[in-house]
Amino acid sequence: MLRIEDISYSIAGRPLIEHASATIPDGHKVGIVGRNGTGKTTLFRLIRGELTLDTGAIGLPPRARIGGVAQEVPGNEVSLIDTVLAADTERADLLAEAETATDPTRIAEVQTRLADIDAWSAEGRASTILKGLGFTDAEQRMPCSAFSGGWRMRVALAAVLFSAPDLLLLDEPTNYLDLEGALWLESYLAKYPHTVLIISHDRGLLNRAVNHILHLEGRKLTLYAGGYDDFARQRAAQRALQAAAAKKQDARRAHLQSFVDRFKAKASKAKQAQSRVKMLEKMERITAPEDAARTVFTFPEPEEMSPPIIAVEGASTGYGDTVILRGMTLRIDQDDRIALLGRNGEGKSTLSKMLSDRLPLIDGKMVRSPKLRIGFFAQHQVDELHVDESPLQHLMRVRPTEQQSKLRARLAGFGLGAEQAETEVGRLSGGQKARLSLLLATIDAPHMLILDEPTNHLDIESREALVEALTAYTGAVILVSHDMHLLSLVADRLWLVKDGRVSAYDGDLESYRDFLLAGNTGPQKPEKPKEKPKRPSRDQMLALRAEARKCEERVAKLNDMADKLSAKLANPALYEDGKTGELEVWNRKYAELREAMEKAETLWMAALEKLERAEAA
Repeated sequence: MLRIEDISYSIAGRPLIEHASATIPDGHKVGIVGRNGTGKTTLFRLIRGELTLDTGAIGLPPRARIGGVAQEVPGNEVSLIDTVLAADTERADLLAEAETATDPTRIAEVQTRLADIDAWSAEGRASTILKGLGFTDAEQRMPCSAFSGGWRMRVALAAVLFSAPDLLLLDEPTNYLDLEGALWLESYLAKYPHTVLIISHDRGLLNRAVNHILHLEGRKLTLYAGGYDDFARQRAAQRALQAAAAKKQDARRAHLQSFVDRFKAKASKAKQAQSRVKMLEKMERITAPEDAARTVFTFPEPEEMSPPIIAVEGASTGYGDTVILRGMTLRIDQDDRIALLGRNGEGKSTLSKMLSDRLPLIDGKMVRSPKLRIGFFAQHQVDELHVDESPLQHLMRVRPTEQQSKLRARLAGFGLGAEQAETEVGRLSGGQKARLSLLLATIDAPHMLILDEPTNHLDIESREALVEALTAYTGAVILVSHDMHLLSLVADRLWLVKDGRVSAYDGDLESYRDFLLAGNTGPQKPEKPKEKPKRPSRDQMLALRAEARKCEERVAKLNDMADKLSAKLANPALYEDGKTGELEVWNRKYAELREAMEKAETLWMAALEKLERAEAA
């Protein structure tokens, strides 16, 4: 059992945690949540004993082993499998002793202990963990130096999972995993035999892998039963009760104070007035819950373009003479919302670079709309910001003629206020840097937005704000993310990138998840949909209604244009001699408009059918 008893901790005299308590029974899976900067990572360091408490105590069972992910696995020549096996130090020490021990009694003790800890199946268990995190059998025999820092972080995660500590501390473990790895980790943690504390902003992970939520807010800790959605409901109910109690108390205080003010000068009522003064003094004030500043994203709206905005036919792409993706025939319209599925290394980033004109075709054909603007966000771009410049200076570089007041308004539209606008990027949080990178990617009002893991440094509130912004955005979206919640609310088309091919995946994300957890590396034939689909969430219903409304507005706009063109074509002057060429132009425009209207009406009907099915579920 983990006991956190009345702990306080300050940084430079500023209280971060103050008289906080919580008790975590053995075997509980607990998600730790709270806004960025509230002290979640600091709490982990206090549990590990890396920091000294101001007051209070943290208690663990005797000889309990605490484990967390190392900052990074060294880039040495030790193989991945041996690196993970070495994490179980007891097994490694016993095997070494078994080689040199001569005392018969000690040899028997060593062999008995090796059997107790199931040492002989260790390599198989280590290999299973590495495979779940994306390493093939051949890669597991390669040295750590052959892999980049992000992949070595996966090795570090595999090592701590294999060592199976009594208390497992994980801080945003899905940040360096793809969707497949994140789903495997969810399943693994749900069955983990010991206590887990996990800091995460991944709503899917917090709903499926944990059974309690520990909320850090106002320098206090509160433990809630259930996953994140259960916590959110309980939290909302508590805030409503607190607000109602505060309102009721304010009315009571006002009534008492009114009596005091009216009668304190009257001798006949002085005693009663004094009694009410004492009641006011003894009344413990109930404060209404403060509403945190709402996180927002404001994407500029691009002008509408004729479909398709990108058409790819028989195309291949790659690096140099090495073909990564081949035989691609794809179409993207401005209202598309496409999620790219597939394991890391299959080519999702390659496809994103090709679509954004960062990687040329090796063969085939790709046609883009002539004035197409593309916004591109990838995680490495956050790391490429100028750390010695402020966000305002970043915007001044790309908008040198724009007034500073307008640049500051742009920053505020991405949750970067006046203080952050002037702060050096190197001193900003990861979430603030990500918001700046998103602003730079969307500043030109792109017709298509390509987002590669946009949520890695965003808290839950920022992720919800991103969903809202993408729902309102009128351009195309190509999305790569390990966040199932984000994908389910934003994407309406799925493309599977596998074995050098890009193909439409007709199932939904749940069927894809089921296939992955069943051990398939990538489903080709989705399961049949269930007869009774699960009722969509409120956020999903809002997204469906927004899509239907957007389609209806597009149809109305095209109808208005058709009326104007019809009036133009009804003008007798257009049919006079010498205007044949002009008449042909207007007739062609009218035919193009009718074609666009047919497609818009088809999309509108499809959106209405989706909405009707969801409302009937």
